[in-house]
Amino acid sequence: MRDARPLSRARAAEIIARFASLRVAVVGDLMLDRYLIGDIERISPEAPVPVVHVSDRRDAPGGAANVAANVSAAGARCHLVGVVGDDAGGSALREALRASGVSDARVHTVPARPTTTKTRVVARGQQVCRVDEETDRPIDGDHLARITAHALAALEDCDILLLEDYDKGALPPALVTPVIAAARVRKVPVVVDPKYRHFFAYSGATVFKPNQRELVAALGAAIDPAAPDAFRSAYRRLGADHLLVTLGAEGMALVGRDETVRVPGARRAVYDVSGAGDTVTAWVGLALAAGAAIEEAALLANVAAGIEVGKPGVATVSVEELLAAYDAG
Repeated sequence: MRDARPLSRARAAEIIARFASLRVAVVGDLMLDRYLIGDIERISPEAPVPVVHVSDRRDAPGGAANVAANVSAAGARCHLVGVVGDDAGGSALREALRASGVSDARVHTVPARPTTTKTRVVARGQQVCRVDEETDRPIDGDHLARITAHALAALEDCDILLLEDYDKGALPPALVTPVIAAARVRKVPVVVDPKYRHFFAYSGATVFKPNQRELVAALGAAIDPAAPDAFRSAYRRLGADHLLVTLGAEGMALVGRDETVRVPGARRAVYDVSGAGDTVTAWVGLALAAGAAIEEAALLANVAAGIEVGKPGVATVSVEELLAAYDAG
C-alpha cells in the first residue's frame, strides 16, 4: 500500500476545465430531502418531546437526484433516470431538480408508489429527528421496462454512467445487468455507489465505491483498513476494475489490479456528513470522464467531499469552491 501522489492545482484545473463539455447519465434511487427549520421553546404537554416552531423549510434533491445536482453544479450536462410517485413529494422533487438545473425528462412516475422523502427537523442548528416516507419494493413490470429503456437511451448520449443505489428498488439486477453490459459495449465507464441488497450485482463496473460499513456488512467480516491487503479479497470478489472504499475522516482506499493506494482524509471542519457519498460519486465520475486517471479522480473527489461536509444538510460543490480549496491549501 502506498500514499496517493499529490494532485497539483494546475492539473486539477486542467481536468475541471473539461467538465462543461461532459454528458453524464445518472441512474438510481431518487429522493426528496426536506428540511423543516425552526427553534425549540418548550416541551410538549402531550409527551416529553420538544415542540419545534418551524420558521423555514427547504427541499433539495437527494440520493441519485443529489448526484445529478452535483454533476450539474460542476457544469456538466446530466441525464437523470429514476422513479417518483404520483404525489406531492414527486412534484416537489421535480421542482427541486429543475431548480438545480437537472432535467426530469427521464424521471418516470409510478402511481401508488410513494416518492422516497426524508424530512429532517432541525432546531438551533441540530437535527432533532428524521421522518422517512418510502418503499423499498423493487420496480417491476412495465415500470421496470420503462426506466431500463430510459437508462439505455441515456447511454447513447453520455461520457460516463453513474449508478446510485440506496436499496429503494430502482436498481434491481434486471436493470443493472443489461445497462452495465451496454455500457461496456459502448466503452462508457461505470461508477457504482452500492448499498446492501444487491452488493454483488455490479460485476463489470469501472469503479465500485462502497463505504467501509457497507463493505464489512456485505463480506460478513471485519476489515482493518491499515492492513496492507485489507481490501484485496473484496476486490477479487466484486468483478470491478477498481474498488474505491470511502473511510470517512480517514479518506479513501483505492484498490486496483496491481496495488492499493491510500488517499488521506481532507482536513476540513465537519458540519454534516449527509450527501458526502453522493458528492464523491459525482466527482469521481466527472473526473474520469474528463480524462483523469483513477487516482487523480479519487483525489479530486476527496477534496470535494471535504467541502461538502462543511455545509449544512445535503449540498453540492462547485468547481469554483474546489479550486478555492486548493488555493487555501
